[in-house]
Amino acid sequence: MANDTVEKPAAVEEGVWTTGPDGELVPDYDASFPEINEGEVVHGTVVRVDKDEVLVDIGYKSEGVIPVAELTIRRAVNPADEVAVGEEIDALVLTKEDADGRLILSKKRARFELAWKAIEAAAESGEPVVGKVIEVVKGGLILDLGVRGFLPASLVDIRRVQDLDEFLGRELRCKVIELNRSRNNVVLSRRAVLEDERKEMRQAILDRLNPGDVIEGQISNIVDFGAFVDLDGMDGLIHISELSWSHVNHPSEVLDIGQTVKVKVLDIDRDRQRISLGLKQTQSDPWQQVLDNYGEQDVVEGRVAKVVTFGAFVEILPGVEGLVHISELATHHVENPREVVQQGQAVNV
Repeated sequence: MANDTVEKPAAVEEGVWTTGPDGELVPDYDASFPEINEGEVVHGTVVRVDKDEVLVDIGYKSEGVIPVAELTIRRAVNPADEVAVGEEIDALVLTKEDADGRLILSKKRARFELAWKAIEAAAESGEPVVGKVIEVVKGGLILDLGVRGFLPASLVDIRRVQDLDEFLGRELRCKVIELNRSRNNVVLSRRAVLEDERKEMRQAILDRLNPGDVIEGQISNIVDFGAFVDLDGMDGLIHISELSWSHVNHPSEVLDIGQTVKVKVLDIDRDRQRISLGLKQTQSDPWQQVLDNYGEQDVVEGRVAKVVTFGAFVEILPGVEGLVHISELATHHVENPREVVQQGQAVNV
């Protein structure tokens, strides 16, 4: 008669045999599976994607289940948009065996744990983190870093951003400026990254430029005393006196924000990181035209630009004014220049 029981081996090999309910030795199948603990991050392969859960093979005695709420920190997602069959993922063990005997996993919490370690390391080292903008909220942006990171509107760019929606879906490099794990609070600054980049670019520009160089830039700001030119990483200033050979009441008469201009480097203060620029120096000097085209005793037509107590200034070319002294205004005695000429009047001199 055949013996249906397993013969007791000469030496019990641990992890291969175990004691059954009746004291007999039976193969220890559970020992062939890896030991897992709740709170542990495991690696597995997605084997099925349903509308409300995802099944993952982690090499355990049963497949792990990731409920849709544990897939990602994003709200209202379609599981098929987050994972695909055959994809390898990390997941955190929430429950080894729930009421239905299922192994419950969380993809977002595994990413959360790994992300926190990376964020803490970045905060300590000062290195940037990269995250995708997933929401536009009041006062700023939400980035997916594995945890939700808040980027205040004032720290999105060096200059104030008018429309935050243009950043939705973009990946941004930011520095971590505030961190509180107990409150799951991460505050970011993209401006800090941009300022660091501009600092390197500023130094490169200062090293490259020399007085006398003619370069191209874009008008970034206009103020009463001049205009700032973006030199692709650093601003230089055109003082109002260097805008034109003729008199300028306000820089906005000559330039517009966003306008591309050619300017000449007049001076560089490398210690204070300041560049002085000239716009009129890239244009022909009208005084040279006077020397080339006119001589003494020539009679030319001009326009009275300004009348003062001692005479009148007459513009004979754009940017070139000459003084007609009160004694030269007429053949007779003149008490007040306005008796003879008025501003804007065409005259021969």
